Amino acid sequence: MAGHFEPLAGGGAAVALDEVEISILRSLAVQLLELIGPGEAEGPEAADPLARLFAEGPSEPPADPALARLFPDAYGTPGAEQDHQERAHAAEFRRYTENDLRERKRQDALGVVRSLDSLTPGDEGGAVLRLEPDGCRQWLGALNDLRLTIASRLEIGDEDDGDALYRLPDSDPRKPMVMAYLWLGGLQETLVEALTS
Repeated sequence: MAGHFEPLAGGGAAVALDEVEISILRSLAVQLLELIGPGEAEGPEAADPLARLFAEGPSEPPADPALARLFPDAYGTPGAEQDHQERAHAAEFRRYTENDLRERKRQDALGVVRSLDSLTPGDEGGAVLRLEPDGCRQWLGALNDLRLTIASRLEIGDEDDGDALYRLPDSDPRKPMVMAYLWLGGLQETLVEALTS
C-alpha cells in the first residue's frame, strides 16, 4: 500500500503516507487554497441559497496562468482568437458558474487538508489514510487541480508527453516541482484504479 491507493471493502480507498509525504501534500493543498482565494463573502447571499445561486461572479478569465487553467473559458478554442459572440458567451457562462466551481475546488482542497490533519502517525512516523467515497472524490478533484496548477507553472501543455520531464538534470531548479507533479500523477492514477476495481 505504501505510495499508492488500494481499494477498501465497501468502497473508498486507502494509502500509507510517511511524515514527509503528509507534509508535502498538506503544503500543496494549502497553497492551492491560497491560489483559489477566500470563500464567499459574508452578506445576504451567504444565508440565502437562492441569492447564492444567482450571485454573479467574474466575467473575465483570470490573469494568472494557473488560475486560467483551473477556470478555463467554456467557449472558443484555447489559444485561438475568439470572436465577439464566443467572448460574450464565455463571459456569461463564467459569470454564473465560476463562483460555484471555485467553491467546489476550495472544498476539495479543504477535504485533503482535513483528512491529513486527522491522521495519527504511527511508530514509524507514517500513517494510513482511509477515505470514504466522498473523500475519494475530493482527493481526485484536488489532485487534478494540483497537477493542473503545477503543469501551468512548468509550462506543460495539454499535448506534452512529459518525456522531457524525466530527462531534467538534478541541478535544474524545476526538478522538485517536476517530482511533485509526477508523484501526484501516480497518486491520482492509483486512486482511480482503486475506485474502479
